[in-house]
Amino acid sequence: MPTALITGISGQDGWYLSEHLLADGYHVVGLDPAAGDAPLPPGTAAVRGDLRDEASLRAALAGTRPQEIYNLAGLSSVAQSWEQPEQSVDVNGLGVLRLLRAMRDTVPTARFVQAGSAEIFGTAPAPQDEDTAVRPTSPYGAGKALAHQFVTMYRTTGLHAANAILFNHESPRRPQRFVTRKITAAVARIASGSSETLELGDLSVRRDWGHARDYCAAMVAMARAEPGDFVIASGQSHTVAEFVAAAFAHAGIEDWQPFVRVDPDYARPNDPGELRGDAARAHAVLGWRPRSTFADLVAEMVDADLRRVRQGSRPQP
Repeated sequence: MPTALITGISGQDGWYLSEHLLADGYHVVGLDPAAGDAPLPPGTAAVRGDLRDEASLRAALAGTRPQEIYNLAGLSSVAQSWEQPEQSVDVNGLGVLRLLRAMRDTVPTARFVQAGSAEIFGTAPAPQDEDTAVRPTSPYGAGKALAHQFVTMYRTTGLHAANAILFNHESPRRPQRFVTRKITAAVARIASGSSETLELGDLSVRRDWGHARDYCAAMVAMARAEPGDFVIASGQSHTVAEFVAAAFAHAGIEDWQPFVRVDPDYARPNDPGELRGDAARAHAVLGWRPRSTFADLVAEMVDADLRRVRQGSRPQP
């Protein structure tokens, strides 16, 4: 039974990736820096390790001897990265360097996939592909750009190391601090009778939104192909306003404007106007294409939040 090690296993992507690998017959181990504070996906095991502590990474890799390593861990909020820039670059950037060094010295034949981000492109014109200039506009993007360069550098030394340049990917498992779940959770409450107002920032920002389940399948395909850099994206962008309209419409509310208020305080500094990926290389080399459409994604998220409201579940933080 092959072993896969996943950092960030307790997050949205960690759950979908674990389910995929378990279905493939893998023994799945999650790197757990908090010693069991976060729930792990069913059927997985945990090993102590932290991206800020290289010794712990070496011990985790030596103890588990994984054939595949997926680095999903990091500070995933762009807004939070402005409040904690040093920590964001340390974990998202230097943490990858520590993990690659530990891999080189303990399991050099393992296959490594870095969960990167389209935020490395910043304000580069859309569509963005693997050859687009890297020019991040946030500490989060800078940390991910640093990690991207480390993966490329270590690949030249012979490691099987690949960069997944992931565009926005969402799901019902997304925490509510992310705008998509903030929207669908509020829509579910409003459709169920709440009188609240949904407060958002710039509604004109355009993002390429896909389903996290599809993007995790792409990372598995990358681990089993020749190593390289791959944009993983739907190829279509939508404004935040279009996401809001689709969510309200799916809940049976066509006129959404009375329920939404724009608050400039929610706008992020230097936010890229449009991120839209060209995943032609992933299509050709990996045979990967997303299965869920934008409409599918929004509907699944709204339906999940409607069930939570009707069952009286407390929303995710």
